[in-house]
Amino acid sequence: MATLITMPGVAAGNDAAQILSWLKKEGEAVNLNDELLEVETDKAVVEVASEASGTLARILVPAGQSAEVGAPIAVILAAGEGDAELQAALADIPQAAAAAPAVVEPTATTTTSATPAAAPVAPVSNVAAAAHTGRIFASPLARRLALEAGLNLATINGSGPHGRIIKNDVLKAQAQPAPAVASAATAAPTAASNAAYTAQPHSAMRRTIARRLTESKSTVPHFYLQAECRVDALLALRAQINQTASQKVSVNDLIVKAVAVTLQAMPEMNVSWTDEALLQYHDVDISVAVSTDSGLITPVVRNANNLSLSALSQNVRQLAERARDGKLQPHEYQGGSFTISNLGMYGVQNFAAIINPPQAAILAVGAAERRVIAEGDDMVIAQMLSMTLSVDHRAIDGALAARWLARFKETLEAPLSILI
Repeated sequence: MATLITMPGVAAGNDAAQILSWLKKEGEAVNLNDELLEVETDKAVVEVASEASGTLARILVPAGQSAEVGAPIAVILAAGEGDAELQAALADIPQAAAAAPAVVEPTATTTTSATPAAAPVAPVSNVAAAAHTGRIFASPLARRLALEAGLNLATINGSGPHGRIIKNDVLKAQAQPAPAVASAATAAPTAASNAAYTAQPHSAMRRTIARRLTESKSTVPHFYLQAECRVDALLALRAQINQTASQKVSVNDLIVKAVAVTLQAMPEMNVSWTDEALLQYHDVDISVAVSTDSGLITPVVRNANNLSLSALSQNVRQLAERARDGKLQPHEYQGGSFTISNLGMYGVQNFAAIINPPQAAILAVGAAERRVIAEGDDMVIAQMLSMTLSVDHRAIDGALAARWLARFKETLEAPLSILI
């Protein structure tokens, strides 16, 4: 019996995903659980296994295009089946989906000049559909995003099956410039449009970063605390460990462990804000910011307070490698109660980071630098580390955050406590 392959729900909160590549070609034999295709979510690339054995008879959504979760993307024929069974399977697909399988957006890079191209024929607007039926078809996530952005769903054209509005339709509508209300207002954009440029379509990850950070800065009341920490003892401890350890530990590993130890000692900082209650987490799960070619992602080190330094270091290294390869699974980047962002390796002295919702705090770590400081009545040269704690004032008061930062500083300056 022919098997209709549909776009899987590869990540929580996603209503669509982009197919990066098909690992099997049309006409090629496929076994159950063979890797069939690679799908890009808003956070990672996920390999999808085949749901059946047979022959990949038809690819309905080519690589580079997106489809809504649940939309048909391919047909696999069992042994002995042929064109008749393929046509029967295709006949079972709704006509709109078969003709245009829930394509969300093109991914090709386009070079644009000042000369406008001929405008494509616009799809039927949901305004007319709403006026006729009184109902607008949209995914729950699309409805929520439209509500947050103040957009009227009736003015958005859906690209999902049967014209259903999905997440990327709302994001496209948000990206559209507001219509001009006066000729003077259009002068600057018209002048800017004369410059040649290359339009590079946003990846799903880049769109998510833009949406979440905009939401965070717009809705979360940030406040910031800065501190400087003397890390001579920390660097000496690291050097001593790395002389005998089979696996080298980094300064960031020690910082992650110190954050975990301090959160365990002060669990009132290990929280998230919700409108109904303040959530205090039982586990210390630390998100570590990792820069990739696609954007920033924060894999999570689970139960970091209970891990040995060597186990934590190995965990961080493996997660970072999987993040850069785009191979993180959803459970590896979802959750977390506190984030660390370290730009010290780039020589950045200090910076302030944006909180990663629904977390309530993020620690921004700069580079360790040799500076002249006062020690008693003497001037000495010491290794100093600058850090900035960004805090959600709804969940954490200033005095509590200050006590936590002071305790964290004490832990770094007496680092043997990290190993106990």
